[in-house]
Amino acid sequence: MTIKTNGAGDAQIVALPAPKKSIGDSALGTAYSQFDRAAQILELDTGLADSLRSCQRELTVNFPVKMRDGSIRRFTGYRLHHNSARGPTKGGIRYSPHVTLDEVRALSMWMTWKCAVVNIPYGGAKGGVICDPKQLNIHELEGITRRYTTEISILLSPDGDIPAPDMGTNAQTMAWIMDTYSMHKGHAVPAIVTGKPINIGGSAGRLEATGRGVMFTVREAFRAMGWNFEGARVAVQGFGNVGSITATTAHEMGCKVVAVSDVEGGLYNSRGINMPRLTQWNKEHNTIKGFDGADAISNSELLAVKCDVLAPAAMENQITSQTAASVRARMVAEGANGPTTPEGDAILSDKGVVVIPDILCNAGGVVVSYFEWVQSLQQLFWEEDDINSRLEKIMIRSYHDVKAKAESLKLDMRTAAQVLGIGRVADATMTRGLYP
Repeated sequence: MTIKTNGAGDAQIVALPAPKKSIGDSALGTAYSQFDRAAQILELDTGLADSLRSCQRELTVNFPVKMRDGSIRRFTGYRLHHNSARGPTKGGIRYSPHVTLDEVRALSMWMTWKCAVVNIPYGGAKGGVICDPKQLNIHELEGITRRYTTEISILLSPDGDIPAPDMGTNAQTMAWIMDTYSMHKGHAVPAIVTGKPINIGGSAGRLEATGRGVMFTVREAFRAMGWNFEGARVAVQGFGNVGSITATTAHEMGCKVVAVSDVEGGLYNSRGINMPRLTQWNKEHNTIKGFDGADAISNSELLAVKCDVLAPAAMENQITSQTAASVRARMVAEGANGPTTPEGDAILSDKGVVVIPDILCNAGGVVVSYFEWVQSLQQLFWEEDDINSRLEKIMIRSYHDVKAKAESLKLDMRTAAQVLGIGRVADATMTRGLYP
């Protein structure tokens, strides 16, 4: 089903058509393809598989916002719960002109499997608003956020659905969501979101968690493969929160960051990019473009850089049937969700490229979100060293859980991660039983 509301917040339930079985190279098509393969390996009951393949709840909202020039503009947003068998739903909210309902469906599905792979008690959710945050001032962003929060508040609660930042949103966005929800309740509810500022109950280490988790997993994979991690050449596509922290953490761990990119293009230096200088440049100019410590390259050229680790940390569908053949990395570590299509996967496999799949590799963010949620509920806060130690332990354990599944069933790492995560959700569903 879907729940639609009008501008006044009145809700009505509307039947949705059954999901299409194949939708090309879209994120949802990739998510369905991955699920179907894992479900077949698990020999899931057909009805159970159909249930796990679909979102549990889908909310679409349309709401007006007063703009800087005094005009009124309508925005469309979504909040989806994919599955709550293992606990409250968890997932980010993205602001982008490219947000679609199908994209949010795919992202919420991946969140379910991701939480199960790292074995934290959450189900998957996702949300988004169709807008371009770069074209909006802070007052317009606040207005959009507060009205969107009000519209989706029928689904939110600290023990039911807990949002977090995603592409185009940040800690300030989470602060507005927390405040709006708290005003409706009449008291502060810090556990309603994660990724919020530390001074209102956020967690130390949350901002860096996804990028750190990527590199914790890469380092463990190198150890398992018997490869030398010190001095490993790393290329990172994307220089937002995930990409920039991945690159910085790689540098701090003793790797050589040879290429990075953002939406305006990339940089390459075979001797290694000076990450402290680049970070300062990006902070001052809000772009890596123009940095004088590397040569300019395109995003597509970055994918073809000769390196030990390629970390796509930007958008979905970057390594495809058209681009996978040019990849010259020994390992692909997926910092983004769904960066590799099934066709791209097949090509990487034929080339012998090791892939650390997204639902394992970039799970550090939701792990520390879980830590933040627990701290907010208890009002008892941990030191950052403790956060990082707990994160590293979970990422290492989860890597070996997936690796063991891959070896026992003779699967690639992506399929093994899907089998592990989907299997845990299926087991929880059957243990709880079906209501009524």
